[in-house]
Amino acid sequence: MLTRHMKEIRNTQINIGTGEEVSIAELAELIKETIGFNGIIEYDAGKPDGTPRKLTDVSKLGQLGWTYKTPLSKGIRNLYRWYKGYHL
Repeated sequence: MLTRHMKEIRNTQINIGTGEEVSIAELAELIKETIGFNGIIEYDAGKPDGTPRKLTDVSKLGQLGWTYKTPLSKGIRNLYRWYKGYHL
């Protein structure tokens, strides 16, 4: 039997994520540290900034009882290790 929340969620897209906000600069630094890049990340202030905030709403997923188990930093490390194993 479907609960009220499940009926509302059926036939819809569900965002999957942590629900925690991270800036592009923070993400770039995290990737830089993970891969051991020693260079400088440059940003072009002359270009549009894009969307000021883009936080994923994971409330529907939470209503289903799901929550993330892998923090972003660990996920990036795991992905990089996998990539190196198959492509480098």
